[in-house]
Amino acid sequence: MSRSVFCHYEQRETEGLDFVPWPGELGKRVFAEIGKPAWAKWLAHQTMLINENRLSPLDPKHRAFLQEEMEKFLFGGGADKPAGYVPEA
Repeated sequence: MSRSVFCHYEQRETEGLDFVPWPGELGKRVFAEIGKPAWAKWLAHQTMLINENRLSPLDPKHRAFLQEEMEKFLFGGGADKPAGYVPEA
């Protein structure tokens, strides 16, 4: 049985995540307040950030950057695209 949450990002009731997706307090907050559709949007944005900025998820500085961007994206009203980003047609 799926659980539902009031999604902070979408401001509506949505299906909740199946597991805590990130370590620590931020992960717990995401699990409690973010739904699957919003998480999928974040994953797409995160992929774009990794590719455009040539980030390595193994680098602690890059992980810290991604965590900050995740918090801005999901809870802070959005995150910026990298400078010079042009979406594929």
